Amino acid sequence: MSEEKEGLKRSLKARHLNMIAIGGAIGTGLFVASGASISTAGPGGALVAYALIGVMVYFLMTSLGEMATLMPVSGSFETYATRFVDPALGFALGWNYWYNWAITVACELVAGALVMKFWFPDVPGVIWSALFLVLLFALNFTSAKMYGEAEFWFAGIKVVTIFIFLAVGVLMIFGIMGGHNTGFQNWTIEDAPFSGGFATIFSIAMVAGFSFQGTELVGIAAGESENPEKNVPKAINTVFWRILIFYIGALTIIGFVLPYTDPNLLKAGTDNIAMSPFTLIFERAGLGIAAAVMNAVILTSVLSCGNSGLYASSRMLYAMAQEGKAPAFLKKVSKSGVPVNCLYFTTAISLIAFLGYLVGENTVYLWLVNASGMAGFIAWLGIAISHYRFRKAYLLQGGDLKDLKYRSKLFPLGPIIALVLCTIVIVGQDYQDIIKGNFLGALPIYIGLIVFLVFYVGYKVVKKTKVVDLAHADFSVDYHHEEK
Repeated sequence: MSEEKEGLKRSLKARHLNMIAIGGAIGTGLFVASGASISTAGPGGALVAYALIGVMVYFLMTSLGEMATLMPVSGSFETYATRFVDPALGFALGWNYWYNWAITVACELVAGALVMKFWFPDVPGVIWSALFLVLLFALNFTSAKMYGEAEFWFAGIKVVTIFIFLAVGVLMIFGIMGGHNTGFQNWTIEDAPFSGGFATIFSIAMVAGFSFQGTELVGIAAGESENPEKNVPKAINTVFWRILIFYIGALTIIGFVLPYTDPNLLKAGTDNIAMSPFTLIFERAGLGIAAAVMNAVILTSVLSCGNSGLYASSRMLYAMAQEGKAPAFLKKVSKSGVPVNCLYFTTAISLIAFLGYLVGENTVYLWLVNASGMAGFIAWLGIAISHYRFRKAYLLQGGDLKDLKYRSKLFPLGPIIALVLCTIVIVGQDYQDIIKGNFLGALPIYIGLIVFLVFYVGYKVVKKTKVVDLAHADFSVDYHHEEK
């Protein structure tokens, strides 16, 4: 029993799981980058790209839901890849995903400082970054429930903002606010609704993929969910549709109200909140404090993303330590169920990455960010492969599909579609340089894939791992938890 008391605690409620998934997928990708997406591909092109990636994410989430409901472990897809594909794939996915979120925390510290310049232009940004790191560490150090509670409120602010935006946007389309009935004029100007053809839709699909990343957090949080059999399927089903409605709804509103040729759409960024399409539309509706409100919302997005980053990376590291794929000292868990050494280690790496940015080594920092960006797609690829073999192993070992508390949709078509789309997006990140033979120019974009392959091949060679025999695949949930 002493081991159980040192384990993770199942303290996350259904509302926490729902908001963790929503909070992971809604951030600056929607509030800021959506404008650039429409500016590049036109309103129709952006919608097609986001809808296509949305379908892929849906299949991935149902695949993850089936596995996480039967095997709710904090290692999530790292554990599933180890059990059903190859321990080397699990090792590479785990370290890849940990590294992704550790670097993301550093990126959010930079973004947070930029956001605060809006209100306090004379205060050095490093002070805000330090305060945010202390806050995020404290939220994660206290307990999983505290992380979940903070994420619930962070994500809640974003959701309310989007609902208000959708309502204001609909009123503006019909001329009830803003004084001008736009009708369909912005969908027919110049090359609209599709600008630039297939190539631009493809480039926007990659941006959309980055925007949706974070939905897989629900799989990791399942390891600390109060009632995973009930709560995980509910989160997977409801959250996906909410996210899709938020993204498709917001893009549709922006496409109607703002012409895709509006030069302001390309200028949005964490250092230029005034050009966020959300800010532009609120201002045109006559809401003068729009920039200040959106700045506050984007700050909550930054904190939400950093909060989730520390949580996800520390849990992934803990799971790998349990499996012998990370140093044993990382197994230590506090009385409140937090893997404290994993949290210390991840915070230290995030801090080092942030300091690298501060001392002006921007080249190194940008390489880290690029490597991190690829990691989300690689994680999704791992989910698709793992689920295909998970289902095969389940049936081979005499499992009955009726006994699964949650079943993914359209198997095996779902994971195959996700696998193909993920592969296309990963390989096509910088296809123009590859076609031209400019491999050195493409290197920074593909560095994340190279890092992943080094982890995979290195572990495979050193440990001489083999592809798992599905007849003997392990379905046990052997992490220690203190049940509530």
